[in-house]
Amino acid sequence: MTNPSTITRGNIQGSWVLAVTLTPASVANATAAEQTFTITGVLLGDQVSVNKPSNQNGLSIANTRVSANGVIAIAFANASSATITPTSEMYSIEINRPENVTAGVSALTQIVS
Repeated sequence: MTNPSTITRGNIQGSWVLAVTLTPASVANATAAEQTFTITGVLLGDQVSVNKPSNQNGLSIANTRVSANGVIAIAFANASSATITPTSEMYSIEINRPENVTAGVSALTQIVS
C-alpha cells in the first residue's frame, strides 16, 4: 500500500468549516432525495460533512459528497409518511482536502492502487 502524502501526521492539506444558509427543496415521504448546492472552492476529491443545526422528525442527512467543482450534493432521507421540507437555515459544512490527490480521484483509490 502506497501513501501519496508527504505529511507525517496524515494526508490532510487543508480543513475548513463554513456556515452557509441552505434552502433545500421538499423530500417526498419514504424516500431519499439528493439535492445540490453551490459552495465556491470545493473540489472533486474533497471530503465533506454537513451538519443541519435543527431536528426535524423523520428527516436525516443520508450522504454528502462533492458532485462537481464548486458543488456539493446532500442526500436528505425522509422516513416519515408525509412530505418534509428541510428547514432553510445556516448549515455547518466541513471540508477536508487531502494532499496530493488528483482531481476527481478519491484519496483511497490512490492509496490502495
